[in-house]
Amino acid sequence: MRLKQWGVAIACCATLLLTACRVVDLDENGKPIIPADPNAKVSYENQTPQQIAQQTWNEKVQKAAQSHALDAATLASQLKSQPPGKSESVFVRLSGKVEQVDDSSAREKKLVLNVNGQPLTVQTGPVMRGNAIRDAAGFKFEDFTNQVQFAQLSRACNREAVKHLPPVDASWAGKPVTLLAALTLKDGQMVDAAALILKQEAQ
Repeated sequence: MRLKQWGVAIACCATLLLTACRVVDLDENGKPIIPADPNAKVSYENQTPQQIAQQTWNEKVQKAAQSHALDAATLASQLKSQPPGKSESVFVRLSGKVEQVDDSSAREKKLVLNVNGQPLTVQTGPVMRGNAIRDAAGFKFEDFTNQVQFAQLSRACNREAVKHLPPVDASWAGKPVTLLAALTLKDGQMVDAAALILKQEAQ
């Protein structure tokens, strides 16, 4: 009888162990593929800034900008309510006539739009400056290895933006355009505007 009881107990334990086991798929090298933890903290530790910019561009920049861009009226309201000494980077969707094209530097071309009665200088590349794209996209310093990697991400995002823009020259002056961009609100000013999508419209 005792042997029978032990047999039942062993069978139950084996059943429990098999039930608790989970079949894990293997990759091409025979190593187990561990599913990502949905609650795990985002980490870019093993990626270069350029890889991060490329891999997150569609979701964190393009889609976020399309969904959350401020229009001219909302931008004006937010600019007025900006606390002194504070800065914030946002996505904006604007349209208007190009008042000026600054192509005095072949590496840092810009165009100027009139937005709510204020001139807005928009960078079109190939070199862009500032952190507007990175910060508007919501990247957080604590998700990165160090300050250097975080700073380099700004440059990588700016370079990625330029890949999606048309070449801008003096012929754009006076033309109506639509613009999707990132910019920083600081001390009542719109600064470091960087174009994400730029299109000429029919006159």
